[in-house]
Amino acid sequence: MGIAENLKKGTSELLILYLLNSEDMYGYQIAHELKARSGEQFVMPEGSLYPTLYRLIDKGVISDRMEIVGKRLRKYYHLEPYGKEYLSIIQAEYDKINQGIQMVLSTTGDKVTE
Repeated sequence: MGIAENLKKGTSELLILYLLNSEDMYGYQIAHELKARSGEQFVMPEGSLYPTLYRLIDKGVISDRMEIVGKRLRKYYHLEPYGKEYLSIIQAEYDKINQGIQMVLSTTGDKVTE
């Protein structure tokens, strides 16, 4: 697995929950939104998307429901109240980690001494 794939795997739950915080979505719609909103930098194949969605269902942060759209049956995913709390928690953790990474990357390479 490459560097980009590892980074995407670590943020996929955060991004999916963030999208579902706005509206219920079906799988293809989630994948499409991730790709479009990221300028095609975050492409999530079905082989990664659906296991992540199932994990989120198992954690109780999202639920799913089947709906008939036209002649097709479509599964929509919904962010549950606990999911909103969970999203806040992982977003705060992501912000904290990202801030720390940016601090390291912005140093001049000088050794910090105590």
